[in-house]
Formats: sequence, C-alpha cells, structure tokens
Amino acid sequence: MNFLKPAKALPLLAKEQIQKAYPHWRLRMFLVAYIGYFTYYFGRSSFDVSKQYITTLTPDELGLIGAGLGIAYGISKFLMGNISDRSNAKIFLAIGLFITGLINLILPSLLSLGVLVLFIAMLINGWVQGMGWPACARIMTHWFCANERGTKMGIWNTAHNVGAGFLAIAVVPIGLLIFNDNWHGLFYVAGAMCIFVSILVLIFGADTPQSVGLPAIEVYKGYTTSEAHHEQEFSAKEIFFKYVLNNKWVWLIAFANAFVYCARYGLLSWSTYYLVHVKHMSTTTGLLGFALFELPAIPGTIMIGWITDKYFGSRRAPMGVICMLLFIGALFVYWYSDTAWVLLLSLSAMGVLIYGPVALIGILALDLVPKKAGGTAAGFTGLFGYFLGTVGAQAVIGIIATMLGWDAVFIFLLGSCVIATALLAICWNLSAKKH
Repeated sequence: MNFLKPAKALPLLAKEQIQKAYPHWRLRMFLVAYIGYFTYYFGRSSFDVSKQYITTLTPDELGLIGAGLGIAYGISKFLMGNISDRSNAKIFLAIGLFITGLINLILPSLLSLGVLVLFIAMLINGWVQGMGWPACARIMTHWFCANERGTKMGIWNTAHNVGAGFLAIAVVPIGLLIFNDNWHGLFYVAGAMCIFVSILVLIFGADTPQSVGLPAIEVYKGYTTSEAHHEQEFSAKEIFFKYVLNNKWVWLIAFANAFVYCARYGLLSWSTYYLVHVKHMSTTTGLLGFALFELPAIPGTIMIGWITDKYFGSRRAPMGVICMLLFIGALFVYWYSDTAWVLLLSLSAMGVLIYGPVALIGILALDLVPKKAGGTAAGFTGLFGYFLGTVGAQAVIGIIATMLGWDAVFIFLLGSCVIATALLAICWNLSAKKH
C-alpha cells in the first residue's frame, strides 16, 4: 500500500515564502479536516435519522443494526489510527469518505433484505468511517502546536455537530424534496455529498508541512529544542506499546470515553425515534430534535476548548466534570417532560454539555502522547467509545426499550453519566505537561 505512505518532504521554501505560505496552509488544512469530517457524518448518521421512518423493525432490531456501525467503527478507529500515523493524511481521509458514500448509495436497496444484511452493511460502513478521525488527528497535530490545540481542536470538534445537524435540517429535506417524499432519498443525497467532498479533499489537501516545503510547526513557532523528538518516526510496535498501551492515563480516559459516548449516542441515535414514537411528536419535530442536539453545541464546544487553555492551564478534565454534572440535570428534564419546546430545549442543552467531554477527551488523548502517536491514541479512546459506548447506546438500549420500557433506558443512561463523571474527576489535574 505504497500510495498510503506519508508524502515526501520537499526542499524548504525561502524564509519570506514560508512566512507567507504557512498561515495560508494552516487555514487550508484546517478547512480540509473540518469539511471532510463533517461530511463523514452525513454517511454515518443517515441510518439514525431514518429510524423514525422505519416501521417494519422493532427497537431491538434497529439497535442491533446501528450497533454494527459502532462495533466496526471502534475497532477500525483504533487500528486505522495506527496506520494513519504512518500514512498520507489527505489520501487516508478521502478514501474512507468515498467508500462511505458508496455504501449510502446502495443502502436503500438493502432495506428489504433483512436485519443481517443491514448489520453487515453497517459493519462495512463503520470500518471505513474509522479512517476519518485518525486522519484529521494527524492533520491537527502536524499543523498546530500543543499550546493552541485546545482552541483549534475545540473548533474542529464542532464538525461533529455541523455534520449531524445539517444532515437533519438540510440533507434529509433535500433528499425528500428531490425524491418526492421518499425517505430513501436522504441516503442518496448523503452518499453523493460524501463522494463529492472526497474528491475535493484530494485536490486541496496535503499531508505534513514538510510535504509542501514548510518546516515543522514547532520550528515555525520557535520551539526548536523539541524538534527532534516531535518529528521522530516510531514503529507501529513502539507506538502501540510504549506510548499508548503502556500509558495508564490513556486507558483511564478511554474508559471514560466509553460512558460519555453511551450517553451521547444513547440520546442522539434514538432522538427521532423517541420523540415520534414515545413522546408522539411529529416527524418534523423528530428531525428538529436531532439537529438541536447538535448545532447549539458548536459555540459551546469552541468555548469549552478555549476555557481549558485559558483558565485551566490546558487541563481538560475539570470542564469535563462540570459539563457531565449539568448534563445529568438536563437528562431528568428530558425524561419527564411531555411538552415539545421543553423536550427540544433540554435536548439542545444536553448537546452542548455532552460535546464538551467528547471534545476534551479527544484533545487529552493527543496531549498525552507524542504527535507521531496521536492517531493511535485517538483511535484507542475511540475504540472504547464506539465499541463499548455505542453498542450500549444502540443494541443495549434497543433491548432495554423493547423488554423493560423507556424508563429503564433513562436509568441506564444516568448510570453511564455517573461513571463517566467519576472517571473524569480522577483525571482532574492531568495535562500535556503533567502525566
């Protein structure tokens, strides 16, 4: 797979050219990572927003199908993370996006073939989805320094929200409009967008600064003393065992991530179904709830990342704990209310609060390891988040809802929140400089 190898370093540009080109390339690569990743969400969340339209499957069957993506995504994000640390970021990002687009295009034709076929399709989709985050982690760690990463990654993490939010308020309505209210159209539009953006990533993206004739970001920013360490390439074995698997803090935040993701996807994945089939709201309200869980979190996520850099000395856990405690309060409101605007408002609040810990755990994973191991560390936390977290959020919640009812589902979600909060509290003083 030579085509995946990191791009070769070009001769350095003249000093004047570097000063002019570096800001341009940093913005350009940020946009490549941002637009590329929010488009990944079109291909990832399309099944979740379609749940409210599917009347032939029970919650446990829907949950099993959705869990297929989570299982594959968690494993893939970890394994692909290690490969991405030794790959060309733009090619890696584009390949996964292209394939997930193809899967979405054929998914409607598989809906009548049964749960097993759909589960396998979601497994494949989850596997290629696992190429997105690690590729973006490689981009962010090579183009931005650790002391600005909280703010920059906080902004980049809003791609989650933009992707899922715009899927609900733009991609789905466009699909319904083009295909005469046939909800299969949401898959066709999502798939086409993924393929189109994958081509743009190849055209406008790059790999490392050195691949376009620029110095490493540490040199550009004046941190020359650590340059040899930052740019040292590690073997796959060294990345896995020295910097990830042997790091107790990476393990701890990985477990915390599992319970945060269980709460996150337990709400998001079932929001349209819960609002329509349990709270008896309209399908429009269901889509609006999905979007409101995502979009208002954008300014909140940016602010939370900035606060950790500005006021907590780049310690990520304190804000994570604060967010989780407030999230628990909002969850009770969502559980007991039957009023549309209160349900939507509580969903919006929970979206803001849960994406704080989601972003902060991702940033902390990058803080804890050398940048050449960043994709693997991010993939490792993602393995726990998706393999354990989304399986709980999809399959377990589907089974609980079918067998015990939705009150039991909320007790399960509360338990996940409490455990996540406790694990983050243990990491209270952890930062890039203290681990």
